[in-house]
Amino acid sequence: MGSARSLDLLLALLFLISSTWRITTSLSTPLVGSNAENTFLECMSSKPHPFSSQIHTPKVSSYSSLLYSYSTQHLRLLNSTNAQKPTAILTPKSEQEIKKALLCSKQNGLQIRVRSGGHDYEGLSLKSSFAFIVIDLVNFRSISVDVKTQTAWVQSGATIGELAYRIAEKSKTLGFPSGICPTMGVGGHFSGGGIGALVRKYGTAADNIIDALILDVNGRILNRRSMGENLFWAIRGGSGASFGVILAWKIKLVHIPEIVTVFSPTRTLEQGAEKLFVKWQQIADKLPEDLFIRAVIQPGNWNGQKTVQVVFNSLYLGGTGDLLKLMQKSFPDLGLTANDCTETIWIGSVLKLSFTPNIETLLNRTHPDTLPFKAKSDYVQKPIPENGLEGIWKRVVELEANTFLILEPFGGKMNAISESAIPFPHRKGNLYEIQYLVKWNQGQASEKHIDWIRNLYSYMTPYVSSNPRASYVNYRDLDLGKNELPKMSYSKAASSWGTKYFKGNFKRLAMVKKQVDPQNFFNDEQSIPPYSAPSCCY
Repeated sequence: MGSARSLDLLLALLFLISSTWRITTSLSTPLVGSNAENTFLECMSSKPHPFSSQIHTPKVSSYSSLLYSYSTQHLRLLNSTNAQKPTAILTPKSEQEIKKALLCSKQNGLQIRVRSGGHDYEGLSLKSSFAFIVIDLVNFRSISVDVKTQTAWVQSGATIGELAYRIAEKSKTLGFPSGICPTMGVGGHFSGGGIGALVRKYGTAADNIIDALILDVNGRILNRRSMGENLFWAIRGGSGASFGVILAWKIKLVHIPEIVTVFSPTRTLEQGAEKLFVKWQQIADKLPEDLFIRAVIQPGNWNGQKTVQVVFNSLYLGGTGDLLKLMQKSFPDLGLTANDCTETIWIGSVLKLSFTPNIETLLNRTHPDTLPFKAKSDYVQKPIPENGLEGIWKRVVELEANTFLILEPFGGKMNAISESAIPFPHRKGNLYEIQYLVKWNQGQASEKHIDWIRNLYSYMTPYVSSNPRASYVNYRDLDLGKNELPKMSYSKAASSWGTKYFKGNFKRLAMVKKQVDPQNFFNDEQSIPPYSAPSCCY
């Protein structure tokens, strides 16, 4: 089994290395190929401000190793017939170098894909139907925490694990409401919203952004004041890469008690998990906002037999004594005891909820799981009835694969924020958000697993939001629809995927796009199109 997997990985690596492009590595030597490719490196080396950081091209071993490290989970996407590999991968170290890459790309007809982390669900930062470069912000991750003002500036290449680490260096009672997995890059996470364990207390990550720096299509570096409130609104939850290169974010840190409590009791169906889940649906969004209980549905084992288990993965902003009183009043069915609970400081809860072994591991930028996967998402506004749950239990155990439903409760602060406050619209009226996820081993048939998650998604139709059936843009899902590039139809994007991610905010996003990037330089298969009024016949 191990040798077969090694062979699969070797074949995949050879596939990525094999390229018919004849590209040199010297900045002074032109590329062989189209005129755009021939002159890109020459432009990058020109004065003023020649690019001095690394440019990785297919003739250099670092190019293949970088691309492979990016794409381990996305081989099913990169192997598609219309996907090109990047002309070059750039790892800039300054704003000026990113600006240089932008201007040279425009000059030579190349598109740009920006990488700030590794959680790119559909691999859109790795592929294009047209010639493109990748700007990897791996060196662009400075974090400056100001305890006095309770703010921080975070460059877009930082991960949320690095952010948590740097906050904890300065304070035990400050935190930030970002996601749970520490290897997510803040650039993408913040610009799509950002749901985490503090969402019921403080809203999304994007709700707590107070300034930003963006490189616009004209090469200008703008802050909140110079970009204007429309663009600042759009990049906080509206898919920021559609509008420019987000260089850094200024965030408002939030107060955390000195002691918090984490607990994750697990129950199988045989232990009454169905009854507990029914109760969870009724109360999870109505609990005090200091208490976050998410439910993770996954395969389990009971007396040697495969079954379904539900993990109640939880954070309480307070001590165990107060928590147990609250649980006895609100969710006694779970039978929570002091032995189930761990008191810690905020950074300890970050480690516990993400199953990170120690605080230094938060600085590791490599996602530990390299399995290929497919994900989809939904929002639930009415509890799923028991007869609906039966179909979920059946589907969770029918594959010999890692299958998960991760359910994040809303309510609390989320009910108090308007749908139009930022582009992320999924607020009052949603009980919880679901992420469906399936992973499989390299070399296994991806079609079977993708069919499984699509069938589950179809089964869930009667039980989730409708008109539109909403989805979370940070769990990007190309099944919802794709832009037709290079021309893009606003109306088609709105009807297929736009309103699912952004509801009534999609039109405003498209209008901002038309204002700041009317030629649609920043685009991909699900980027915001410039607004165009629907055609009408009389």
